[in-house]
Formats: sequence, structure tokens, C-alpha cells
Amino acid sequence: MALFLSPLLLLRAPHSRSGLFFFVWFFLFELLMFVNCFLQVEIQVSKLYCVDKAMPTLPINIEDASRSEKEIEEALEAGEQLVRVNQDTRLNYRVLDFRTSANQGIFRIQCQVCNIFRQFLLSEDFVEIHTPKLIAGSSEGGSAVFKLDYKGQAACLAQSPQLHKQMAICGDFGRVFEIGPVFRAEDSYTHRHLCEFTGLDVEMEIKQHYTEVMDVVDHLFVTMFDHLNKKCSKYLEAVGRQYPFEPLKYLPKTLRLKFEEGVQMLKEAGVEIDPYGDLNTESERKLGQLVLEKYGTEFYILHRYPLAVRPFYTMPCYDDPKYSNSFDVFIRGEEIISGAQRVHVPEFLVERAQACGIDVSTISTYIDSFRYGAPPHGGFGAGLERVVMLFCGLNNIRKTSLFPRDPLRIAP
Repeated sequence: MALFLSPLLLLRAPHSRSGLFFFVWFFLFELLMFVNCFLQVEIQVSKLYCVDKAMPTLPINIEDASRSEKEIEEALEAGEQLVRVNQDTRLNYRVLDFRTSANQGIFRIQCQVCNIFRQFLLSEDFVEIHTPKLIAGSSEGGSAVFKLDYKGQAACLAQSPQLHKQMAICGDFGRVFEIGPVFRAEDSYTHRHLCEFTGLDVEMEIKQHYTEVMDVVDHLFVTMFDHLNKKCSKYLEAVGRQYPFEPLKYLPKTLRLKFEEGVQMLKEAGVEIDPYGDLNTESERKLGQLVLEKYGTEFYILHRYPLAVRPFYTMPCYDDPKYSNSFDVFIRGEEIISGAQRVHVPEFLVERAQACGIDVSTISTYIDSFRYGAPPHGGFGAGLERVVMLFCGLNNIRKTSLFPRDPLRIAP
């Protein structure tokens, strides 16, 4: 029995260095094998049409871009020279780089992170909001803002939705969240910083204690990790083939440590830390290692940070004003979430803003929103790209940003 496929087979342009003809015949071979195995028929092709074709020589080959470092090193040991596609070349030709199995996996995992984040919070009576990204003044304090002219007025790109999500709480929304762009004009060239990233932000009323916010973090991210491990296994395997990593270790009930406890663990390990200062990158990594050894988890919450190292809108601890009702969350020794209870008393907000060097006139509408009555509230923010990077054990946040924006890159 003969089965004729005519007149059209829709073929996509090749994505390996072997060229169009190899791709066509490989496609036909696979098709013939499939039909022969399941239908027991023969196929005779009468016509082939290429609906589009690639240039003869591609800037990067998918075969080269898909190799792991281990493959390249093993080839070198065997005396064979394989092409290594570096990070900048990948980003210059990002559309081709997307075609690797690892990148397809990374961005499908990222899609699921957003989906779980949204669905979990909606199930907990949160309302999704969309705040402006053009604002009159800094939302976080400091000078790391992109300034611009807004029809003759000074403006900047929002460093976070912080001020407006708090204003939404003042407007009786109760619980809100946002998935949206965040802009930081930092001259940072590290593996974990970008000038533009996607923020996962939450704000909520507090009924009794700021630990209620940490409860949401706990349940949300444990649910997320469980889902990714169960439903995204093929994507995780694709990432792991090119970028090998160990599955994230986390507990069903997320570990919480006070900042002072973390400082004490570091001191016992020979690392001296200012009890009223912040942790630097090396200290965070060391603490992550100590926590893993002692508690068997790479995901934990560190809370009651010193007030001096937190933003102006952070609420001090009632029992010790040198500390604050705030927290950071870590994955594999790196910070992914910063959160806190907020100051909801306008007079105190003014005092705190001035102490942090912020021009109060640029945030007057924000402060005024608390003059009409505001409930105690708190929230947190995470970077989508950093969450995916650390969950997948990747070494650079540019791998999890579709088109990264850093101090040196604004294209493609």
C-alpha cells in the first residue's frame, strides 16, 4: 500500500550547520519511520515546498550553542577542538540561541513560575493590579534611577511598584500583587543584577503580626517548587543536560532565622559581622552553606534586619528600634526576596524619608494617601529572573532574561 503526501510539506528553515537538504531528508526519514511503525504503510513524496529558508551560514550553530561545558572539556582532553559559544555571542544572536533545548526549557519554566505565582495568590483572595512605571520621584531612595523628562517635568522609571501597591492597600483592596517591569540604574556588572527585570510583588493588610507576610512567602514558594518539580520535569532535564545542577533542597515548612541568629552562626564559623550592618555577598553565601549543613535546606527566611540597612518605609521592631519588621529570603546562598511591614503613619513616614535623604515633595501624594486612614500592612518583592536562575542552579541571570538589559546592553 502506498500513501502519497502531495502537494505540500511545510518545512521550517534549518537550524543546524548541516543545511537544508540534510534537514529535509532527516525530517522525511523520521516521518517514514513513524508511519512505518504505527500505520505499516509506505510513503512516496511527490513534491516538497520550503516556505522559508535560512541564510547559508548562520552566525552561530545550534549544535555548538547546545553543548555543555563538560562536553567541551572532554573533547579537549581527547584532542578535539569544539566551538564554545560565549555569553555575549549568544545574546547578540538571541533568536538563534532560543532554539537550544536548554533555553526552551528555561523560558517555559519561567512561564510556569509566573502562572503559579498568579494562580496561588488569586486563590488566596489577592487582586492583580498594574501600577505606573513613570513616576515623579524615587520609590526606593538613592540615586539608582533612570531619570527622564516627562513633558517638561522631572520624572523617572519606577524602581519598584512599592509606593503604588501600598496606596492600593490604603484604598481597601486588602491584598494585591503585580507582575511587571522594574528598573534599576545601577552600575552593576555581577552575575545576578540587571537594569530591567520582571518584579513579582505582593502587598497585604496585616491583622496581627508581620509574620503573616512570611507565611504567604512560605506557602507560595513551597507550592511553586513542588509544582515545578512535578510538572516541569522534562524542561528541568533539558536545562540540566546543558547546565548540570542539583535539585533545590527545601523543607515543607520553610526555615526562619532571626538576623541575630544568622550573625551568630557566621561568628561561630569565624566570620565577623556588624550586628547592625548588612550582609555582603560573601557572608550571604557562607550563611547559606552553614544553613544547608545544619538544617538541610537551601531555601530559608532571615528576618528582623537592622533598620539602618532597610528602605525608609520599613517598620521598626516594637521591642528594639535598631531592628526592623523585615526579612530577606535566600535560595542557594543568594537573596531572591526582600520584604517587610511598612510604616503606615504619615508623620513617621516623613521623618523616615527625610532621614534617608529623600525629597519628601516628590512623594507627597504617596504620604498623603496615609492621612485618610491606613491599615497596618506589609509585602515583598522578588525578581522573576533571579528566582528561575537560582532554582535551576544557573550561573548568570542573563540566561533567564529573554532580552537582558545591563549597563552595557540595550540591544537586541
